[in-house]
Amino acid sequence: MLSVLRNVTIAVCLAGVASTAAAIAPDFIDKLTSESRPLEDRVRDGARRPYQVMQLLGVEEGMTVLDVGAGGGWYTRVLSAAVGPDGRVIAQFGPRALQQNDGQAQKALAESLGNTEAFFGDVSEVDANSIDVAVTALNLHHGNAERSIPYLRDILNALKPGGRAAIIDHVGLEDVDNSSLHRIPPSVVRGWIEEAGFEIVEESDILRTAADDHTLSSTDPRLGRNSDRFLFLVRKP
Repeated sequence: MLSVLRNVTIAVCLAGVASTAAAIAPDFIDKLTSESRPLEDRVRDGARRPYQVMQLLGVEEGMTVLDVGAGGGWYTRVLSAAVGPDGRVIAQFGPRALQQNDGQAQKALAESLGNTEAFFGDVSEVDANSIDVAVTALNLHHGNAERSIPYLRDILNALKPGGRAAIIDHVGLEDVDNSSLHRIPPSVVRGWIEEAGFEIVEESDILRTAADDHTLSSTDPRLGRNSDRFLFLVRKP
């Protein structure tokens, strides 16, 4: 079963990859498919397309990258593998995570990866102009303009000039109660991104799926955690 999953993961990761891919760490695929990586994470690769997202972002070996609102650490592990031992990952969990058993699970994750720091401050506390690439995934649907625009500005501030970020969330329909569905319309997020001062490079469809009609909660078990997701690739001018 595990060998089948490995082969499927490799095929999914390499599908559509161009020869001009960024110089991701050479053992990236090996780390993605390693049995040391949680099986639950590996199962999600088909929908989350880690290689394609890293390629789109231009992640390269040796970069300093930021996982904003790192949660369970799926992107933390992917970013760690992508930048290699000479790179650095800041996994931003926020102050609340520190209150959960002193953040021991997050600290253990960072220690296991070797090139990762568990950061329990707010994004505003990350050094300005210090980050090559950032990812914030499935976080914005929790907020509103008053909260989310400053949050995006903090990410902007942390990035180096020309630095890029991926802004990912569950697609919501216009004129429905998206808060109860844990979704948000891409048009709303686009407005916040522009207000925060980012340049939108691309609205990618690599995480989109027609299997989700947007009427179920993004957490509904029937979706199998494979919701329709938008991805804005943005750049700090």
